[in-house]
Amino acid sequence: MAGGIGSRFWPKSRQARPKQFLDILGTGRSFIRQTYERFAKIVPAENFLVVTNRRYKEQVLEHLPELGEHQILCEPIGRNTAPCIAYAAYTLRKKNPHATMIVSPSDHLILDETEFCRIMNECCDFVAENDALMTVGIKPSRPETGYGYIQRSTGDEVSKVKSFTEKPNLELAQTFVQCGEFLWNSGIFIWKVDNIIAAFERYLPDHHALFSSIEDDLGGERETEAIERVFSECRAISIDYGVMEKADNVYVHSGDFGWSDVGTWGSIYQHSRKDRYANAKSSDDIQTYDTRNCIISLPENKTAVVSGLKDYIVVDTDDVLMICPRQEEQNIKRYIEDMRYKSGDLHI
Repeated sequence: MAGGIGSRFWPKSRQARPKQFLDILGTGRSFIRQTYERFAKIVPAENFLVVTNRRYKEQVLEHLPELGEHQILCEPIGRNTAPCIAYAAYTLRKKNPHATMIVSPSDHLILDETEFCRIMNECCDFVAENDALMTVGIKPSRPETGYGYIQRSTGDEVSKVKSFTEKPNLELAQTFVQCGEFLWNSGIFIWKVDNIIAAFERYLPDHHALFSSIEDDLGGERETEAIERVFSECRAISIDYGVMEKADNVYVHSGDFGWSDVGTWGSIYQHSRKDRYANAKSSDDIQTYDTRNCIISLPENKTAVVSGLKDYIVVDTDDVLMICPRQEEQNIKRYIEDMRYKSGDLHI
């Protein structure tokens, strides 16, 4: 899934070039490239599908030259994860209705890829033998309020899911971590194609009817026109709300492989190399004085002097400079809306 705009990473992430196509961590590879290379260890190149907004098709092909144009499914507009997954599932059903399908965001960080691949293979084996919709839960290391939580029935590595909870407040998150029954929701799903389509038919019958009505057009000359019509009519809803929270055959595989959704500047700070004053800087050309616990990101070949800041985010681009306290980064969406009100999408 590669259609998001990564608004929490503004002003680096923009509508024209969002987070999944950026190398924010300085690894030399974009997020989508890292995701492809991770899964390429267990999935052949011809079995990949990327679902993205049609405006990003060329960028996907630029970052993933191993894929053909027919492997890029282009959404005309964003409708959250359920329609995105339905588009891929109904496309796959034409090729192999019994295929196993792994659904993954394109912009997450995973440090232990060997352990990740082990868990992916185990999940594929489990859904091949069971009528199951499976997700991957991450053992929490802290009471994180920015993640969803999965409550499992047992402490086993694979367990039936008892409940899902969207981003809790700090007190509830602390209770979840202390309880030991809860895992972070990674947003990674594994199931057989026929099982997820059966779930759409049962829990999202309107989506099932729409995508079933154009199944003959998928992969053909009329696909673009058909998808335009379906996405204009289908309801925007997440797969979590639409299916996973309702289904009675949902299982979770717990994992601990250095996962982060790298969803905010704060999470970038956590995973970045820091100087002796705990500043995460994008370049050694950034000079800091009496500055601590800051994240400072500048364009290449640009230098800066930063003095007297504590716990700040400083992000400079060609046309936008943002300076805000780290504890106020949840206000970035408000900054974007104010910017849009004043100057349209010029700097968005």
